[in-house]
Formats: sequence, C-alpha cells, structure tokens
Amino acid sequence: SINKLKVQDYQQVPVAVREDASVYDAITTMFLEDVGTLFVVDENSCLTGVLSRKDLLRASLGQQHLNQIPVHIIMTRMPNITICKPDDLLIEVAKLLIDRQIDGVPVVKEEQNGLKVIGRITKTNITKAFVELILED
Repeated sequence: SINKLKVQDYQQVPVAVREDASVYDAITTMFLEDVGTLFVVDENSCLTGVLSRKDLLRASLGQQHLNQIPVHIIMTRMPNITICKPDDLLIEVAKLLIDRQIDGVPVVKEEQNGLKVIGRITKTNITKAFVELILED
C-alpha cells in the first residue's frame, strides 16, 4: 500500500555542489544533470544549503559575473531547508513537497559533522512510485 512506502526504496543519487562553487557552475551542473534542485555541501558532504531553479534564475537576472558569485551567497540555508530521512514514509514527503511548493528534498543521515546528504526524493520519484503501485493492483 502507498502508506507503507519508504524513502530509502525510492531515493535517487543526490546532485550536490560545494559552497564555494560559482553560480555559473551551479547552473551548468543543474542543466547537465537535469535536476530541479541542487544540494550545497561542505567538505564533509554535509548539507549547508539548497538551490532551486528559481534561485539560480533570480541570481542570473542582471548579473554579468556569474562565475564570480559563490553559491553560498544565494542559497537557502538551514533551518529553512526541508529534509527527509531514509526511513520516512514517501507519502509524508509527498505532503511536504506539496505544502512547501518545492520539487525535491535531500535525504540525510545524522553524523557528527552534520547532516550527510545520501540521496534525493523528487516529485518525479514519488509520481513513479505511486504509478507503479497502482499498476501492480
């Protein structure tokens, strides 16, 4: 049943950039990896921020030097980041995406250095999971 599906069974590989990456690099990564959300991490792969398509678009309006602006200036920071854990229910994450009007969230696990990014859940993942489940019936 849909109510039993867990994040860990549907998460995908996260796409991340470092805090000192330029806005230009982030836009390039987002385009090449074909994702709607990038996670910003420190040297320990721990979450420090997120970047949406909108963030990058806003930063690029009227800015000539996108290769000189680091992403940490424009990213959304903790505690304003929606996260999930591997054993969270997919349906709960789906509700979060709808409530907060976001495309995806990082899957994290707590470590000494912070929240290590181990995956991502997106609207697309969730839609696929629900469609598969309905077609199995």
